[in-house]
Amino acid sequence: MKATARIVGTLVALAALTGASPRPVAPAYVYSMGGKFDRSFSQALYEGAEAFKRQTGIPYVDFEISNETQFEQVYRRFVSRGRDPIIGVGFSQTDAVKRIAKKFPNTRFTLIDGNIDLPNVMSVEFREEEGSFLVGVLAAMASKTGKIGFIGGMDIPLIRRFACGYAQGMKYADSKAVLIQNMAGTTPDAWTNPARGGEIAQQQFDRGVDVVYAAAGSTGSGALQAAADRGKLAIGVDSNQNYMHPGTMLTSMVKRVDLVGAKAAMDAKNGGWKPGHAVLGLKDGGVDWAYDQYNKALITPAMKAKVDQAKADIISGKLKVHDYQSDGRCGV
Repeated sequence: MKATARIVGTLVALAALTGASPRPVAPAYVYSMGGKFDRSFSQALYEGAEAFKRQTGIPYVDFEISNETQFEQVYRRFVSRGRDPIIGVGFSQTDAVKRIAKKFPNTRFTLIDGNIDLPNVMSVEFREEEGSFLVGVLAAMASKTGKIGFIGGMDIPLIRRFACGYAQGMKYADSKAVLIQNMAGTTPDAWTNPARGGEIAQQQFDRGVDVVYAAAGSTGSGALQAAADRGKLAIGVDSNQNYMHPGTMLTSMVKRVDLVGAKAAMDAKNGGWKPGHAVLGLKDGGVDWAYDQYNKALITPAMKAKVDQAKADIISGKLKVHDYQSDGRCGV
């Protein structure tokens, strides 16, 4: 079953058609730090907005912030101009969306990567630990040194969730493998510093790492470039980044932010938008690993068989992936 159909199935309880006359739709999209062309998280939302426009002919507006203090101002401006629904991506928007949604209960908001319990907010999160588990399996099997790297952006529980799932997948494939992990920083600037990402990757390579996974927004692009320069393997995140450096991109852990962004606007158009909370994992097609013409030569039959089995076992419930955010521990 295609990812689109699975996500639709998961969200159906939140967005079932009601039969009421649809309200006018004039969508607005608010990107996270790093901008809509970060080739990662925010760009996935942009691609969802573009998909909605292609399918319906309805234009949208969007906004790239330069400072997180802008979020509330941007949302207020979009509300005043009649934009509805307003769709934002990133946990850092949570407080701003919550405040504005309370003040404007007749406007519909969709927040991706956050959770707000209000009657005019749809919240969508992902099981990043499941997708990260899969790329951890591939990293361990591809490594020749047994040393695996992880580079996170801002040091927050969500990114620790990526790292923990990655570590579990690594140990599943090779119990002796060692994980070396670093975060780019503790402020929002940690998402927007490719030079810092490259510097961290170089340091990890000097310590023997030969596969690195970067979950760091546009900062991660520096790590991917450093891997290409050093002839090491890299793993992309959120969007499929395999095309960026063919030959050194082992895979990417994809989050289908694009499908969620398009569907939120489409549901509003069709009169089926509803508030609620959904968490999308492998079973729903919300996360996955990328396998295409750019990395096919790097994935051996044994690697593909191992990761496919792990994916099937996670979906069936036979294999449980621990969620760091459930208790603040990883245990690997």
